[in-house]
Amino acid sequence: MQQADVARKLARAVLENNRRTGSCPRSRHSYSFVCPAPANYPFQWAWDSAFHAIALTHVDPSLAKMELDCWLAAQRADGFCGHIVLWDDEHRASAEKNWVIALDPLSEGRTTTTIQPPAIVRAVEHVWSATGDEAWLARVLPRVMDFFDWLAADRDPEHSGLLTILQPDESGLDGSPKYDVLTEVDRAAPQAAFAAYERSLRRLHAEYASHRTKVGFLARNASFAWRDVLVNSIYGNSLRALARLCRAAGFGVEVPKKWDRRADRVTAALIETHWDEKTGAFFDRHGRDGRMVRTLTISSLFPLILTDLPRSLARRLVEDHLLDGNEFWLEYPLPSVAATEPSFDPGFTVNAIFRGPTWINTNWYLYWGLRTHGYADVARTLALRTVDMVAKSGMREFYDPRDATGHGAKDFAWSSLVLDLMAAEGWG
Repeated sequence: MQQADVARKLARAVLENNRRTGSCPRSRHSYSFVCPAPANYPFQWAWDSAFHAIALTHVDPSLAKMELDCWLAAQRADGFCGHIVLWDDEHRASAEKNWVIALDPLSEGRTTTTIQPPAIVRAVEHVWSATGDEAWLARVLPRVMDFFDWLAADRDPEHSGLLTILQPDESGLDGSPKYDVLTEVDRAAPQAAFAAYERSLRRLHAEYASHRTKVGFLARNASFAWRDVLVNSIYGNSLRALARLCRAAGFGVEVPKKWDRRADRVTAALIETHWDEKTGAFFDRHGRDGRMVRTLTISSLFPLILTDLPRSLARRLVEDHLLDGNEFWLEYPLPSVAATEPSFDPGFTVNAIFRGPTWINTNWYLYWGLRTHGYADVARTLALRTVDMVAKSGMREFYDPRDATGHGAKDFAWSSLVLDLMAAEGWG
C-alpha cells in the first residue's frame, strides 16, 4: 500500500525532528519531548504529548515512556497537570509575548493554569501494551490517578459526573463555532472569529485571576462554565482505561471499581442531560441554567468512544450523522463541523481552528469508537482516507475535508497517529 509507506515515512520523520531536549534552569529537571510543530508550537502540550506517545509506541516505546514521564514531571503536588509546559526560559518568554495564556504561580510559571482533554490514560495504556513494563506502570499510575482526583474535585465539585471547562482552549477545540455564543463571534463577520476568541480569553483570564487556587470555585461561578461533550467523552473513556490499568497493575478490587463507577456516571450523565432525541446527537451545555448549544460539530459524535454507550444511540450517531454525506462523511472525513452548519469553513478561510477542517486526532478517537460499536468496515474506510490525507499533503495540523489540502502548522506531530491506525489495520 503506497500511501501507507509514504505516511509512515513522514510520521517517523516528524517524531524524530520535533524532539526537544535540555534542562529546565528553574526546576533542574531534564526534559525530552516531541513538540507539536517547531515553528508554531515549540512547547510541550498536554493531549499532544499523549498522542505523540501513542505514535511513538510504533517507533521506539522507550521514547513513548519518556514523553509521558516528561509531562508528568511538571505535575503539581495536588495532582494538577497543565495544558502547556514551558520547559525553557526562551520559549517561556516567547509564549508570554505571543500567546494569550495565564501562567500557574504554584508551578513557578512552568505551566499554564488551564487543562486539556485528559487523554494521557489512553497513552499510558498503549505504552503498557507495547512494553509490559510493570515497574514503569506502577510508578506512573498513582500520578495519573492524582490528576483524575484533582479533575473531579476542581472541575466537578457538585459530583454530577461531568467536568466543566472554563475557557474554549481547555477542550482543545479553541475557535469552534459552538462557543460563538460566549466568545461573541459575529456570524455576519466570521473573519473576526479568531480576534473574538482571543478577546474572550483575555476577559476570562482577568475574571479568574484571583480565584485560581480556590478548589471548585470557578466550576460553579465562572461566566464560561461549559459542559463539553468531547471533553467528557474523553474523560469517561479515560476513566474506563484507568480501571483496566489498575487491574493490570494489581491495585486490588476497590481501586479499579472506583474508576469504573466514575466512568458509569459520565455515560449516564451525558445521556441524561446532553442527548437530544429529536436530532439524534449530543450537544454541549453552558451557564448556570445549562442551556443546550445545538451546533452540530465533531463533539456531537464523540460519545461513540464510550464502550457502554447504548447500541441504539451509537446507531443513530453513526447512521444518521457520521455516515451522512451532507454532514460528516465527506471525501476526507471527519470534518470538525457538520457541512450543513452555516459556520462550516472547510478551507480555513477565517483563520480560526476547528470550524470545518478534518483533524487526525479526532479521527483516531472515532476510529476506535466505530470499532467498539461494531462498525469495523466504516472504521477501516476512515483509516484509509486518513492515511491518504497524510500521504497527499504531509504532516499538517488539519486538512480540507473536500480535497485533503493541508492547513495550519507544518510538520505537525500528532498527525503521526496514522501509525497507530495503520498498525490496527495491519498495514505493514
